[in-house]
Amino acid sequence: MADTHQYETILYREEGPVGILTLNRPHDGNKFNRLACQEVRDCIESIRRETRTRVLVITGAGDKFFCIGGHHDGDQSSRLYPGAPSTLEIYEAIERLQKPVIASVNGFAVGGGHVLHVVCDLTIAKESAIFRQVGPMVGSFDAGYGTWYLEDLVGKKKAKEIWFMNEKLTAREALGLGLINRVVPDADLERETMAMALKIAERGSYALAALKGAFNARHGGVGGLARVTHDLMLPHYYASEEAHELHDAFANKRAPDTTKFGR
Repeated sequence: MADTHQYETILYREEGPVGILTLNRPHDGNKFNRLACQEVRDCIESIRRETRTRVLVITGAGDKFFCIGGHHDGDQSSRLYPGAPSTLEIYEAIERLQKPVIASVNGFAVGGGHVLHVVCDLTIAKESAIFRQVGPMVGSFDAGYGTWYLEDLVGKKKAKEIWFMNEKLTAREALGLGLINRVVPDADLERETMAMALKIAERGSYALAALKGAFNARHGGVGGLARVTHDLMLPHYYASEEAHELHDAFANKRAPDTTKFGR
């Protein structure tokens, strides 16, 4: 397991190389509250630090709700830094994770739950799933991941319509817009999600991490580029003959022999 801690608001299990994180508050639409945000973030961070899991699936408990958003409680105590909503910490954790993340949408994906699936690398949904952004209707908005990433998926005009009009989209409509990747019969969602995850898990983990880093760097600025270089390139450089020669020469106060490292 990625973490031996017994979570209160989520479930986590591993099936071979696939980790499955389930939002487990079906009585409340699998909504985020303070504790849920903290537990989801901590779970993803622990997955980032281990090598067993090659693909992460995020889904919701029950058969009605994927996630219907966040809980506006105004409590700053659960935040990593003042002014940052707790849900933002989840989106950042998903982006930092060097492994593909699949949203398996088993019901309503609304508000912050809609942003959650948008931030995931891939989305597979059951036929009866519903997608909706409701921010301006309920006194909320997302001016970062939920807008820029949504624009990447559906285009600027459609992204603005989704945010301004707040209309429901069926899974088939979402698929037609490029908002999601696949629609499957309700009864097949779990099986098809696992098939997708296991197929991806067969790919090279380093190549997948590099690809995800490259996609994220587009919006990440210097931080996105730093994740690619520090997380992917730098560890390999540390293991190279050139790095060993330079380190040894410095430690032993001698001139390094760099003539063989021209290429």
